[in-house]
Amino acid sequence: MPQSSSPSSTAATGSRERRIVILISGRGSNMQALVEACQREAWPARIAAVIASRPDAGGLAWAAERGIPTDALYHKDFATREAFDAALMARIDQFEPDYVLLAGFMRVLTPGFVGHYSGRLVNIHPSLLPAFPGLHTHAQALATGVRAHGCTVHFVTPVLDHGPIIAQGMVPVLPGDTPERLAERVLDVEHRAFPAAARWLAEGRVSLTLDHRVEVQGDPERLFIWSGA
Repeated sequence: MPQSSSPSSTAATGSRERRIVILISGRGSNMQALVEACQREAWPARIAAVIASRPDAGGLAWAAERGIPTDALYHKDFATREAFDAALMARIDQFEPDYVLLAGFMRVLTPGFVGHYSGRLVNIHPSLLPAFPGLHTHAQALATGVRAHGCTVHFVTPVLDHGPIIAQGMVPVLPGDTPERLAERVLDVEHRAFPAAARWLAEGRVSLTLDHRVEVQGDPERLFIWSGA
């Protein structure tokens, strides 16, 4: 549920290798999808580090096994949110990232942190924003009776779970769905939409219009629909 200032500039241009830091809080399945896609598709990018908000996050071991630098800060070790974010920012900046990707990072970030990464901070949220910000999105979807649900990859803004949309994934809500079954279906499209968006960022293809909408050079398909496979 991160917060950030709105991106103030377009994506970096040129052909140099981009440096990406990924933030996680748990097992990091979206992080794994990003790492694997970066390697498989030979993005012009390097996963410079994976950093977790808790030292027992399962995704840290997975990343370390693949030679990716890892780090962790436990938010409960800090007296204030500002102190945690200042320490996190210092750890991230050691890796000189072009982009910071929030892959299940369950912390609301302070204005100082988000301003520092303005235009470089990207989140994936498990709903079709602007519907269902915050927590328990799958239960929210079932409770309201929507027939389609999904995920959104977006630049982070000061408004919680809000910001210019880079890509979305969509799944049907099926009869008899539970939040857990719906979550599994959404995760499938998350693992497609987030790597695609990250690749466009790495390739320098993403820009913002004056009215804060995202454009992607080459006009690729930006809606990923669950196929049932």
